[in-house]
Amino acid sequence: MIRATPLALAALALMAAASAQAQAQQPAPNDEADVRALMAQLESLKANYAQEVRRLRELDMQVQAMQARLTGKTAPVAGAAPPPQQALPAGTPAAPASADGYASSAAEAQQAKQESRRSVDDVKQQQAALFSRRFTIENSLSYARYDRKQLSLNGFLALDAIFLGNIAIENVESDTLTYNLAARWGVSPRLTLNLDVPYLARKTVFQKGGAGGSAAAIAQEETTGNGIGDVGVSANYRLFAERGRLPETVLTVGATAPTGRAPYGLDWKVLERDDDDFIRFAVPEQQPTGNGVWQANVGLSAVKTADPAILFANIGYIHSFPRSFDDIDANPDTTNPGDVKLGGSYYFGAGVAFAFNERTSLSISFSDKLSARASTRYKNGQWLKVIGSDANAATLNLGITYALNQKTTLVSLLGIGLTPDAPDFTLAFKVPYSL
Repeated sequence: MIRATPLALAALALMAAASAQAQAQQPAPNDEADVRALMAQLESLKANYAQEVRRLRELDMQVQAMQARLTGKTAPVAGAAPPPQQALPAGTPAAPASADGYASSAAEAQQAKQESRRSVDDVKQQQAALFSRRFTIENSLSYARYDRKQLSLNGFLALDAIFLGNIAIENVESDTLTYNLAARWGVSPRLTLNLDVPYLARKTVFQKGGAGGSAAAIAQEETTGNGIGDVGVSANYRLFAERGRLPETVLTVGATAPTGRAPYGLDWKVLERDDDDFIRFAVPEQQPTGNGVWQANVGLSAVKTADPAILFANIGYIHSFPRSFDDIDANPDTTNPGDVKLGGSYYFGAGVAFAFNERTSLSISFSDKLSARASTRYKNGQWLKVIGSDANAATLNLGITYALNQKTTLVSLLGIGLTPDAPDFTLAFKVPYSL
């Protein structure tokens, strides 16, 4: 028989406690999987909570900016207590401060919103109109180069192989420098009025081969002209604001007055005559600065932002009204009064601009203008179409817009002619200034 002593009983109790503690410290496999799943859910909830807090702060700043704009205030009311901040759980990343790109006040939120849309607004200003600007003065300077060669035959073809007569090569080189002063007045959030006053300086060089009856002889004459061009007035009306997939749509109507020097009734300089007194080479003594007739135009333009791209397109029609002149004959020796009616013109274009940042944007577009034949009518005569007066002027345009400061923008445009009727190239610089 084994005798149980107090010392033995104490040893047995210690051994039983140690065994129970060891079993308690060794977790079951199912418990480990549950702990890992709970930890993963906790981390996911922390990340979602941080995103929601960040989003709430952004929405709060936008609401403050809109309230400040509506009430005319740009800063919080003095003495007002800041909104309470919720404490984040330990280990949760905090929302970025204003130094990381988030506004910390209504004024900073409004400024950030305006800067983010600056390049978009500058593109809209060039394509249609920007109704948020009260008054804008725009100075622009453009240069256009035009070079056209033409082979003229004065005679007839004998025996279907031999040409009898004079062969002459005509070359016309024209350089036009235009300064345009424009004013844009935003009457309301939907209506803008525009006034454009151009001033032109032109130089044209005429060259003609076959002078004096010799195919190798070339005659050349240079004429110039400068003065105010045709003044235009127009109005932009916003039909639809940009919403969802619908673009901002603007209706434009305008009129152009014949304030420039008309190309009809000009004095001519005769450089060469044939033996039978036929004029072989004559040029105008002064270059015109306008087209000489009243014109009205109507058009539609659409602009759609698809960050970072800005899509735009336009289409329109220009109608010319008949006008009488004291002399419409191109012969310097005769004077024949009559009427002139230019053909109607359809224009359309489309392009895309990319806003690199709040200051800079790059645009590329295509534009085309189709003009019908002009008609002339001598006094008490019938209308006759002018052969060769129709035109198709297509241009590829490249532009860069850069915001110099909060009120001034620099716009540079390069146009490359794609058809013979378009200028070889045009280069323009515009500086809109918002008051």
